[in-house]
Amino acid sequence: MGAGTHLNGEALPPDGGWGWVVVGCCFMVTVCTRAVTRCVSIFFMDFQVHFSADYSATAWIHSLVDCSTMLCGQYQPALEGAPSAPAAAKPAFTNMLTALAAAPVGSLVGKRWSCRVAVMIGGLLSSCGLLLSSFASSLEQLYLSMGVLTGLGFALCYTPAIAMVGCYFQQRKALAYGIAMSGSGIGTFVLAPAVQLLIELYSWRGALLVLSAFVANLCVCGALLRPITGQEDEEETAMEEERRCRISSQDAKLTSSLSRESEDNLLSGHPAPQERGHHSCFLPSKEYRFLLQPDFLGLAVSFLFLASGCSLPFVYLVPYALSGGISHQHAAFLMSILGIIDIVGNITFGWLTDRKCLKPYRLVCYIFSVAMEGLCCLFAPLLHSFPFLVPFAVLYGYFDGAYVALIPVVTSDVVGAPYLSLALGVVYFLHAIPYLISPPIGGWLVDITGSYTGTFLLSGAALLASALILSTVTWIRCCQRLRSHLTTNKDSMHEPLPLSLSSQSDCIISFRREAVEL
Repeated sequence: MGAGTHLNGEALPPDGGWGWVVVGCCFMVTVCTRAVTRCVSIFFMDFQVHFSADYSATAWIHSLVDCSTMLCGQYQPALEGAPSAPAAAKPAFTNMLTALAAAPVGSLVGKRWSCRVAVMIGGLLSSCGLLLSSFASSLEQLYLSMGVLTGLGFALCYTPAIAMVGCYFQQRKALAYGIAMSGSGIGTFVLAPAVQLLIELYSWRGALLVLSAFVANLCVCGALLRPITGQEDEEETAMEEERRCRISSQDAKLTSSLSRESEDNLLSGHPAPQERGHHSCFLPSKEYRFLLQPDFLGLAVSFLFLASGCSLPFVYLVPYALSGGISHQHAAFLMSILGIIDIVGNITFGWLTDRKCLKPYRLVCYIFSVAMEGLCCLFAPLLHSFPFLVPFAVLYGYFDGAYVALIPVVTSDVVGAPYLSLALGVVYFLHAIPYLISPPIGGWLVDITGSYTGTFLLSGAALLASALILSTVTWIRCCQRLRSHLTTNKDSMHEPLPLSLSSQSDCIISFRREAVEL
């Protein structure tokens, strides 16, 4: 069945059936988008040699793909079962600015038409972008074709496909999302050596042609994303027509009398009652009041440093390995290790932090994983051979998957469930700007120093700064809460104690006796 049972006229998620096809499609979407994006770094040295470009200019390609996906592809689905944020009447201009600032392209297309249309258009754009990139004669053309066009196509595919999984599953949503999102790591594990083999056999242009054909499968995945309410549209239309035909003459008279009463109210000066269910088409600005919370501000600043550091190893690990004399196949295999261990860290850390013993310390676990990732980057310049870079790929991939799994959890603990969808949109938006500028900065450091030491040190310093900022903010807020708690307890000690039940009853009895004597 394409949809579940109905409750109050709304289709419930079926938790199975065609939903597993949707999960498989989302798995392929994550393979074709996130895994292919990670594999762009394998083309780094070929682009640099062919176009005689420096590291900074070549790094803009990977930056534009990531930034386009993050800026245009963030999705803010409503949380099922979570209470909605309080609404407030605000000026229309402010609401319009808020809506435009928080309305990415993928979300707009998915809401305006459907997730199926968005994924199919995205697959066409990304495939055309890779196809045009194979004929590029300059880096500027690659910026437009691979960076902007392919990135925009990935944005249109990625977020609507994830949203469709949530429409089909409720009870087994965690399992469905776990399978769907594992395509990023598994795809990197498989595609990294495959892309390197294609480059050796057909050059980078032929490899991009093959990737273009592979990414075109996104159109097939989009066609299989059947809307959950699509099968019931005709039935609902027929039922609505029958319902209209059953209106009796008494209902018609009642309707006419009600309309006369409303006209009389208008003539007598009484305003007609307004509809309670009316809502503005723009998001109320009060829904973004979590932006002013000190805890979220500290979290947002830490995310800026986190995004500045975490993307550099994915871009420069393969070039760094090649500069140390490691073969192309072994360098590509390091990316495969990163991808598969990323999934292990995602699953195991998510499971561990759900245990009762670690659940109160999820923020501490998040800070620990980010700090360990930073330490790995600080020690990376000391590793110059493949046997030493394999442990780096294992540790970095594990802790990268660990903190990624905890980002929604930590954000929910800070802002609360009603604001989680909007907060995640802001969080991923904050990732976009560092994704855009940090790889070129890392390439600039390689150009002026002649080594990758400064790039990995910058990555490690940014990750450690993120962990330090968040731990400092957390410590300050804990001290403030402890101080306020102690002050409250001290004030309560000086307040007069309330009367006991027996003394209260004695007072009531004596009061009644005095009233009777009077």
